[in-house]
Amino acid sequence: MKLNAVEKVLMNNPVRSAVQRWYEVPLLRDIGGSTCGERVLEIGCGRGVGTEQILRRFDAASVVAIDLDPDMVRRARARLARFESRCELRVGDASVLDFGDDSFDAVFDFGIIHHIPDWPAAVTEVSRVLRPGGRFFFEEVTNHAL
Repeated sequence: MKLNAVEKVLMNNPVRSAVQRWYEVPLLRDIGGSTCGERVLEIGCGRGVGTEQILRRFDAASVVAIDLDPDMVRRARARLARFESRCELRVGDASVLDFGDDSFDAVFDFGIIHHIPDWPAAVTEVSRVLRPGGRFFFEEVTNHAL
């Protein structure tokens, strides 16, 4: 499901970016560690703030980032142009991932699963595209979101 106008404003503001950079990323890094040298998928990349953090602070070798909204993918492309050799951006649906089994070492979700109507399908897809032993880095806004 694409974000409505209010959600889009909330996700594209400096406060949201600061929370992601200074709270979510350090927390996920402390829990899950680095992705140094790994191939990573980010579902629901929005304008690419999380993707940039995955490349910089998790040290991923490469990131494929998807979002359902073409406008958000366009914004992410502009933001991440300097990472072009390590980053691929696509329009995509997290509940039907267009990747083979065992394609990624890690998958990131910065609070988007609750926006997906068929969230169990998205979780199943994440599991399918993760290689054995791969890690799913995720956070949600409330403990009742799912």
